[in-house]
Amino acid sequence: MHANLPFKSLHSVDVEGKRVLLRLDINSPIDPACKKILNTNRIVQSGPTVKWLLDNKAKVAIIAHQGDTLDYQNLISMEEHACKLSEVVGYPIAYIDDVCGPAAQERVEKLHSGEAILLGNLRYLCEEISTFEEVVPLTAQEMKDTYLVRSLAPLFDLYVNEAFSAAHRNAPSMVAFQYILTSVAGPLLFKEVSALSKVMKNPTKPSVFVLGGAKISDAFGMIGNVLKDGSADTVITTGVTGEIFLLAQGYDLGVKVDYFLNERSLKKYITQAKELIEAFPNSILYPRDLAFEHNGKRVEVEIEKLPVDELFLDIGENSIKLFSEVIKKAGTIFVNGPAGKFESPIFEHGTKMLWRAISDSTGYSVVGGGDSVMAATKFCNVEDFDYVCTAGGAMVRFLSGRKLPLLEALEHAK
Repeated sequence: MHANLPFKSLHSVDVEGKRVLLRLDINSPIDPACKKILNTNRIVQSGPTVKWLLDNKAKVAIIAHQGDTLDYQNLISMEEHACKLSEVVGYPIAYIDDVCGPAAQERVEKLHSGEAILLGNLRYLCEEISTFEEVVPLTAQEMKDTYLVRSLAPLFDLYVNEAFSAAHRNAPSMVAFQYILTSVAGPLLFKEVSALSKVMKNPTKPSVFVLGGAKISDAFGMIGNVLKDGSADTVITTGVTGEIFLLAQGYDLGVKVDYFLNERSLKKYITQAKELIEAFPNSILYPRDLAFEHNGKRVEVEIEKLPVDELFLDIGENSIKLFSEVIKKAGTIFVNGPAGKFESPIFEHGTKMLWRAISDSTGYSVVGGGDSVMAATKFCNVEDFDYVCTAGGAMVRFLSGRKLPLLEALEHAK
């Protein structure tokens, strides 16, 4: 049992000669053109656990996923993941393009101590895709009878979960093996929970949340909870989240923004934004100016001079200055979601400057979410952040105060 967390740690068990089923989350951003991995953060973060198991002579079979029904273009073989993991770990990681069928089972049975194999993409199984989870809501106990669990569980002595970034998923690979096999959590999972717990339960004040990006459901899943329970003193909003708060304040952002939000069914968040402003009138900051492109050049407009019928893909200089001053004084900073379309040279400025303000700050800083981590890697030395979280959806749910299926399963593990 690890201090303050109600489940067992990997380092508390003897793994020598044992067959270990290791669930990782090494789902990575993929280049849509060549289908190669763009960012190896999750692979690098998972490496020490794999190395520790192999150093201690375990027989390791790794299960993991890449892509899903919602991002089908990323649902590919994980052979490159095995190669990248080999480079990180310093041991050869074999790969078989079979998840849990006879070929995969045979390879597992032939593992020697100190050897590892990555099995095929879990998303190849219908039981492991998000659509199945939504349409067939099985309990963790019922998942013991799924094909994946029935096929693999009898082969192993120990189940290790090191996939906090998928902790919000109620899938067999995440929550069912705990009811059959001796089960423990990996050290990365403890790090993730500890870092987020520090942000949520015991932040050094003042605590500032910087929330942006295009996936605004994440931001709106957090804002009310973290302001109500005192996890955050101030929430800085950028990206589409910031635009929603501007609309809630009565600003007209123009026809193109209106069309963009309508097409993505995002205008429903305006009502929620109004309620949050009313409940926390002095705690939510929104942009003071926005940037758009005109004739290939960046143009900034103050919000008092709106509407302008353009798409706004970054915050402007006045916003950067205001937000950077708040960040500079913060004791704790949590960031999720870039300030704009940081992949574009025209619109990278806001994200670059805010991320550098965070990395330069003396406050305890945590960055999470795939795009946020990519931006941190692009614009800063990631080591200047106190913690780089591998999670996105799980992190949001944790900070929203909701229960995570993985953590519940580990609490009830054998």
